[in-house]
Amino acid sequence: MEQAVERIWLEHYPTGISATIDADRHASIPAAVDEAVQRFATLPAFENMGKVLTYAEMDRLSKQFASYLQHVVGLKKGDRIALQMPNLLQYPVAMMGALRAGLVVVNTNPLYTPHEMRHQFKDSGAKAIVILANFAKHLETILPETAIETVIVTEVGDLLGFPKAAIVNLAAKHLKKMVPPYHLPKAVAFTDALKLGESRPYQPVELGGSDIAFLQYTGGTTGISKGAILTHRNIIANQLQIASWMSQLLVAGKEIIVTPLPLYHIFSLTVNCLAFMSYGAHNVLITNPKDLPAFIKELKKHRFTVLTGVNTLFNGLLNHPDFKEVDFKPVKVTVGGAMAVQRAVAERWKQLTGNTLIEGYGLTEASPVVSCNPITGGERIGTIGMPLPSTDVIIVDENGVEVPQGQEGELCVRGPQVMRGYWERPEETAKVLKEGWLYTGDMAIFEPDGYLRIVDRKKDMILVSGFNVYPNEVEDVLAMHPKVLESAVIGVPDDAAGEVVKAFIVKRDPSLTDEEVFAHCREYLTNYKRPKIIEYRTELPKTNVGKVLRRALRD
Repeated sequence: MEQAVERIWLEHYPTGISATIDADRHASIPAAVDEAVQRFATLPAFENMGKVLTYAEMDRLSKQFASYLQHVVGLKKGDRIALQMPNLLQYPVAMMGALRAGLVVVNTNPLYTPHEMRHQFKDSGAKAIVILANFAKHLETILPETAIETVIVTEVGDLLGFPKAAIVNLAAKHLKKMVPPYHLPKAVAFTDALKLGESRPYQPVELGGSDIAFLQYTGGTTGISKGAILTHRNIIANQLQIASWMSQLLVAGKEIIVTPLPLYHIFSLTVNCLAFMSYGAHNVLITNPKDLPAFIKELKKHRFTVLTGVNTLFNGLLNHPDFKEVDFKPVKVTVGGAMAVQRAVAERWKQLTGNTLIEGYGLTEASPVVSCNPITGGERIGTIGMPLPSTDVIIVDENGVEVPQGQEGELCVRGPQVMRGYWERPEETAKVLKEGWLYTGDMAIFEPDGYLRIVDRKKDMILVSGFNVYPNEVEDVLAMHPKVLESAVIGVPDDAAGEVVKAFIVKRDPSLTDEEVFAHCREYLTNYKRPKIIEYRTELPKTNVGKVLRRALRD
């Protein structure tokens, strides 16, 4: 693709925002974090359940963990380590410790079933894992089938300090019964790992921008879950792009950002955790945002200046009676990502909070942010704004030829934040990376003033509360049931989640019931991927070569 890129949006770029960033400003993510630690050492970095870690404390603990991985476990640069936990203080400590040791972080959804965990761990070749005790039972069942040799188990309260840590951990295990019994005899406690690491000096690892930082698993534009290879340079570039975009509002050392989305999700990882560290922000981690009363109580405690989330979360807050008691006067910006922000939600948010809900767009393969609405005025509800600095975007037809402005086509992205490719899947990589461009699979259009608007998403992908669900994965699970002959799944609108999964099933055995299907899916799929609606058919619509026509089912 050799077309000239017409950067029509530059005429409308927010005042004071440079069109470019220096993606090589930092050699690695740890180098970027070191700069933040030097500038903001005594300021709060992360807070969870009332416990605050300063930048200096986070730095010290992460180096202890890195030392443990190096000297006790013996992991080497490039080895993969899985992190499987919700938003706890342990996450940034473990993540930064792993990167400091030169490891590749494999972020894993803690709600994954053993089936999903097995695929991700085997595919990535992870040698170690840090997992919350609540989910260790699942790991026990699949551990022998993986290359994982080192298991580090953490409990919810581990970094909350005495006596709160002991109280929280005892309550989780014995009162709330949140930790099913498990048997991992060689597992090491996270707190013990820190102590062992503290006894030996951390040895800095030479890292460059081309080294891999994360294997971030995604379905991409097709069904099977693949690891997007995100290098240190990819992440640093996106971190700098986001920081630049926010620079007209943010003040170093003065921002408090509330983080309800899990840090294992690429949006929260890059935007909340890493980009805001460059501003010395105080990051309030919300472990369970689905508990709206507790979440709102946390919001009321802080004079926060930035809030990020997804449309479903904002809608849930708006419909909770206690939300009107939250003080939004200090808030500078609310950002919605991971799924489309509905116009009705954005308008109601503005009416109730006085704060504009800004929409951006990204995908895992772009680390993730590609474009965003201006945050200092000029935002356009219903669009995804303009490309971030150092990001080229074009719209192409089915032959890869750039279309005229105002014409619909596939959105293609080029920039330093675009992934290297999919882990050990060259054929899948070749489908989406062509001559330096990332083909997103999303259909878009350039408005006359340079704003981008998504007109249709990846044809078959289902977006449930900001999480991608790929029909192939769900259909593969349904096909495993002995009473299912054929199946197809689509997304259908849902007021709470945006979309939910609907399954169309042709029975092999007439005795098949909804409950049998639901029980089967509970075993193999995490909650948001499971069908919520089932419709039985005698046959499925197909092409003349036998491919199921999901579009016909949607229609």
